[in-house]
Amino acid sequence: MNRLQLLLLGLLLISAAPKLPTLYVIGDSISIRYGPFLEKYVQGVWQYDRKSDDGQAAKNLDVPVGANGGDSKMVLAYLKLKVPDKTFQPDVLLLNCGLHDIKRDPKTNAIQVDSISYRKNLDAICQLLKKRNIRLIWMRTTSVEDERHNSLSTGFKRYARDLDTYNAIADEVMKKHSVSIIDLYTFTRSLGSEHFVDHVHYDDLAMQLQAAYIAGFLQDQTSSIRKQK
Repeated sequence: MNRLQLLLLGLLLISAAPKLPTLYVIGDSISIRYGPFLEKYVQGVWQYDRKSDDGQAAKNLDVPVGANGGDSKMVLAYLKLKVPDKTFQPDVLLLNCGLHDIKRDPKTNAIQVDSISYRKNLDAICQLLKKRNIRLIWMRTTSVEDERHNSLSTGFKRYARDLDTYNAIADEVMKKHSVSIIDLYTFTRSLGSEHFVDHVHYDDLAMQLQAAYIAGFLQDQTSSIRKQK
């Protein structure tokens, strides 16, 4: 077999190979940190992509710019611009927002996104994606420990009671829209508090375990997604 025949055979095999389902991630700095591990773990099973930037978000993980999806209002605004683009058609959109929504002003105690608006934003996101037949998978927001967080963060406060309320709101909205939920909150809490490296972020071991947990959940979704393609 000559070189041209080998090349043609290679191209034929590539074109005949089943196309991998596409995964698009939108999340806060927690997702930015476990993202490289998740991308590695789903290699060969999913085409991985996410809301990205040129490194802006990593400069200050508390400031939601670039790859950092921010609060629910920011995510909704981003998707309103992104979803109408017909080239944007991931098989699964893996989404989280919540940590930025529950930020409180240390002087006034005002919350960044109130609970009614949070519910409305999530509901609007679900409806927007449903119109384009983009399957949503929701990620429950990871935990906040009051003393740890508020002794290390002076620019804003967060409280576990708010996190619990907002996770419960998200649970209700996602169940209403028949959206699958990955309970990263409970999984990460089971690892223990010793994996925190600052007010809300985790060490490498925890990030690897988070990514493995998510990848395992996604693996269970691949067969049903392939049937729909």
